[in-house]
Amino acid sequence: MDDTNYEESRRQFLTKLGLTVGAVAVGTAKLSATVINDKMEFPLTSSQQQLMENYEVWMDKFIPAVQAQRKNDEDLIAKVRIMELSREAETWQAELIEFMKDDNFARYYMTATERLTKEVY
Repeated sequence: MDDTNYEESRRQFLTKLGLTVGAVAVGTAKLSATVINDKMEFPLTSSQQQLMENYEVWMDKFIPAVQAQRKNDEDLIAKVRIMELSREAETWQAELIEFMKDDNFARYYMTATERLTKEVY
């Protein structure tokens, strides 16, 4: 896999996941600027809960892959894994964007995403 294509795909994914979703979250009427750390404060529907459970499992795979790639930029296994996980995330992107219209979900998602941000960036 070409490093340029990998980096571009990675950037596109992170942009879609972070900035697009972040823009939707910020655009919701009642979303405050402060993310509260306790996800339990934000009740979710069963569909939303299922997506978040899948997202947490996905983060458990994504974070180590990104960390491995950061430690060794030549780690092809990590690069391939990041690409696979990026494609996986694209499959639930539309559902995530729809759920982000719900303030409770948006807050829950942003709280859950703090872990990804802290461990990867």
